[in-house]
Amino acid sequence: MAPVTLLFVGSTLLAVFFAVVASPIVARVAERLRLLDVPGGRRLHPRPVPRPGGLAIAAAFGLAIFAFWLVDRIAGHPFLIPDEVRSRRFTLTAVAAVVALVVGFLDDVFDLRARWQLLGHVAIAAVVVAAGIRIDFLTDPFAPGGIAVLALPIAVGSTVFWVTGMNVAINFLDGLDGLAAGVAVIAALTLGATALLPGVEEPFVAWMSFTLAGAICGFLVFNFHPAKVFLGTTGVTFLGTMLAVLSIFGTAKVPTALLVLAVPIVDTFYVLVRRTIQRRPPFAPDRGHLHHRLLDLGLTHSQSVLLIYALTCGLAALSFVMDGKAQLATFVAFALFLGVLLVALPDRSQPAENADRA
Repeated sequence: MAPVTLLFVGSTLLAVFFAVVASPIVARVAERLRLLDVPGGRRLHPRPVPRPGGLAIAAAFGLAIFAFWLVDRIAGHPFLIPDEVRSRRFTLTAVAAVVALVVGFLDDVFDLRARWQLLGHVAIAAVVVAAGIRIDFLTDPFAPGGIAVLALPIAVGSTVFWVTGMNVAINFLDGLDGLAAGVAVIAALTLGATALLPGVEEPFVAWMSFTLAGAICGFLVFNFHPAKVFLGTTGVTFLGTMLAVLSIFGTAKVPTALLVLAVPIVDTFYVLVRRTIQRRPPFAPDRGHLHHRLLDLGLTHSQSVLLIYALTCGLAALSFVMDGKAQLATFVAFALFLGVLLVALPDRSQPAENADRA
């Protein structure tokens, strides 16, 4: 087996193993510390469920990365891991991931107001920008060569918006057992495969993406309906940050991430617009998300989750046969389709005072 294949397969499987071991441990510790998600409002689970399960994903991901780093150290020279691991950008990316965990865990413990969560997302984005990871260009069908190079202030602003928006979108998606985690697996696998395409060839991004997907898969064993442990804001923020960073690391893959994650991104956009039109705070929680509408339509919990998985897989497949322009056009078309669907589906959204979280 070639070293690069050993790295991808070994790291992914190791992350799955670590997550399967870590998830019940995190759940037990959370129960003892009373870090539980209590039923009520929009929360449909019948009993309290341990909340900060994302710690298991982060631990599994970090341990798998460390294990292969250790192999290289023992070998005395770069053997498996791409050279990018030894860069300042990797170090600051790790810092951003830790900041994401801290921000999310604080919310799981203290149930922070939305404004403080948003401030935490901006702080995460600031670390990403400091790492030199920016959206320096965008696909533009009207620009020469189809690429528009961004001035530094616009690049920084776009990066902050992308990292913050990704965290908000994944947070809004986390409303049913296994939904956010499953969609994140599909997105991570897609970004990893995209990083290996001719013309991209970024083994570092592929390694990180596949390892992240493995950690999430191991966690899904305990998170799929009926969930024994939840992602919590800890997991949501960690996944949102990692997906945002991996999509812009090296050759920007923002159009790909935009298309694959079109369901949570578009749903977030329409939810924010609807709340604004209704003169409600943008982050006031309700039952107006797509997954809630599917439940109100009569689908079961698992059927709703699997349907959104299928939509995400279809969009992921399309991303491999399209260039950046076509991906953006497909994203716009899907946004219009989902908008019509959301208008047509029953809307039984609850007022903010009867719901707990966005």
